[in-house]
Amino acid sequence: MKKILLAGIAALAITGCTTQDRDTGTGALVGAGAGAIIGGVATGNAGGAIAGAAIGGATGAIIGHVSSRPGYCYARDSYGRRVVVQCPAGY
Repeated sequence: MKKILLAGIAALAITGCTTQDRDTGTGALVGAGAGAIIGGVATGNAGGAIAGAAIGGATGAIIGHVSSRPGYCYARDSYGRRVVVQCPAGY
């Protein structure tokens, strides 16, 4: 019974997420998986896989969050730094 209740709560939590939340979660999941594989292969031990998963998960979450901002584009300021701005009409 507890398993069914927990599954139901998880399903409700997932359906309440916005698109941006889902993109952030997907980015974190993909990043963690890729980081674990790369870390494990590079170091040959579980510690490297765990560190890779943590770093990849954080990086993937950031990329997933930033990439899901509709109506915003990347531009360069007068110093050449990349900034996020509202897209001009038609983009």
